[in-house]
Amino acid sequence: MDSQINEIKNRLNVLDVVSGYVKLTKTGVNYRGVCPFHSEKGPSFFVSPARQMWHCFGCGAGGDVFEFIKKIEGIEFGDALRILAEKAGVELKRENPQLRTERQRLHEICELGCSFFEKQLESGEWGNKAKEYLLNRGIKEETIKKWRLGYSPDTWQSLSDFLVGKGYSRQEIVKAGLAVQSDKGGNPYDRFRGRIIFPIFDLNSQVIGFGARIFKEADKKETAKYINTPQTMLYDKSNVLYGINNAKLEIRKNNQCVLTEGYTDAIMCHQAGFENTVAVSGTALTANHLNILKRYTDNLLLSFDMDLAGSNATNRGIDLAISQEFNIKVIDTYSNAKDPAEIILENPANWENSVKNATPILDFYLNFAFKQFNKDEPHGRKQIQNFLFARVSMIQNKIEQAKIFQKMSRNFEVSEEIIFQEFKDWTKKNIKVENNYQPVQSTNIKINQNNFTSAGRKKMLEERIMSLILRNPSSFNLIKECNYCLFDKNIRKFLEEIKKVSTPILATEEVDMEEKLKSVFADFSKTDENKYFFETLALRGEIELENEGPEEIELCLLQIKDIKLRNELENLSLAIGNELDAEKREKLKEEFNKKAKELHFKAKNI
Repeated sequence: MDSQINEIKNRLNVLDVVSGYVKLTKTGVNYRGVCPFHSEKGPSFFVSPARQMWHCFGCGAGGDVFEFIKKIEGIEFGDALRILAEKAGVELKRENPQLRTERQRLHEICELGCSFFEKQLESGEWGNKAKEYLLNRGIKEETIKKWRLGYSPDTWQSLSDFLVGKGYSRQEIVKAGLAVQSDKGGNPYDRFRGRIIFPIFDLNSQVIGFGARIFKEADKKETAKYINTPQTMLYDKSNVLYGINNAKLEIRKNNQCVLTEGYTDAIMCHQAGFENTVAVSGTALTANHLNILKRYTDNLLLSFDMDLAGSNATNRGIDLAISQEFNIKVIDTYSNAKDPAEIILENPANWENSVKNATPILDFYLNFAFKQFNKDEPHGRKQIQNFLFARVSMIQNKIEQAKIFQKMSRNFEVSEEIIFQEFKDWTKKNIKVENNYQPVQSTNIKINQNNFTSAGRKKMLEERIMSLILRNPSSFNLIKECNYCLFDKNIRKFLEEIKKVSTPILATEEVDMEEKLKSVFADFSKTDENKYFFETLALRGEIELENEGPEEIELCLLQIKDIKLRNELENLSLAIGNELDAEKREKLKEEFNKKAKELHFKAKNI
């Protein structure tokens, strides 16, 4: 197995794999982007092709290509191995079917189900009628094949029986979302019957679920028009964007994403050349959707039914996108009561024109507010203010806020200063500022410590020093042996080993510090954990400390000493407060005063 893992790593470049999920920009010899694993405004996520690693200096996540796929897809190592083996073109050794992961078997069930539905579309009376319907909607033959559209026969167990014949249990078929457990205790029955099937894919084009549109006219009055796969181990609608597997590269290339509501809308957009389109079918825009999209672009074009008068899930999703600083525009399609698929079917040029003339979201909101409410009446003016101020308050960019205030002032025919003052007053009444700060209980002798951050800051300073040494080995000599005790035991051991091999035997001997450092590094990097730790430090040195010199090491050492002294003072302060013996308490106070003077002296020199 190890040989197969190494073969996959040798064939794949971590940059190629990660860039399939995250929008990256070249910076020196490395690549930088916004971390997909935590919310951040400035990009702190880096990929190092030379080291074949990735690391986020914001949240601390990092590792090799396998760790990235595990984390981004939310899967175990075995599933990551299978995904990467397919990307690398490596054929994994045959395994015992009983040892395959549950997740993998569900993937296999979904894939077989998809093939079953595809075949049904090509055969039988109702399959042919379903295909004819799709063709009449403007979906071409090659598009049907590309998106693997299908038909589910109007029978109770034909798909389940087919899958059982392939070696899967009926309970596994239920877990995959393709069958429903009978209330009467009998065998599960097929979930999708007499419907046109839209397979749903993950980022790697693996089938994870299905959307199904009712087809038979007689059933339309009794059944929901669309039903989807329920929540499964593979499928979570709040994490899935329909068409993202086909759209992700074009989204990055165009630096914008068109968001539609329906499966057919997304398919027709792609067919018309707008391949940067996805659909949020079956749910509203969620935080998870936005996290996925943030990997590729900050620019969203919405083709939704914008019911702004209500507080619905769609509006909440858009508000969330605004707060995350997406640049949002609205495509006007619903003023003529037509969805994107219908517009494209009539004339693709009309859709192209709609996309080009999309309205910035704040202008869209402003136009809506002044049409919806009467600005000439006090109550109407109040409604306009409340509606617009609620949206403006989510925007961090002061320039964008100023633009909307400017437009409001023109519409209200008052000065911008008045609008801004009204906004400030509204904010005081409507925005609650939470303060979770709890003061530390005071002792007789008060020290402004913030001790709860000292450990983290000390670690950061230690790593900064090590990064500088790894980037410039000759700077190691700036750290005196008496200062080794200031460091964490692992770093201290590393420094001691460097010292041991770098001390010249003869006074005239020249020491190649870079070679000595490589030697110690190679010895310490025999474990994956140590190797990754020092590789991360070296990466930090490249991206953060390019222009830093020896004085930075000296400053970091002074700050570490400062933290050590403050911690000692804190401990002495606690000891003095708890000491009942007067003589011992006086000795502790003398020691405290001595260290306090030392701290004062150091503070003047930092």
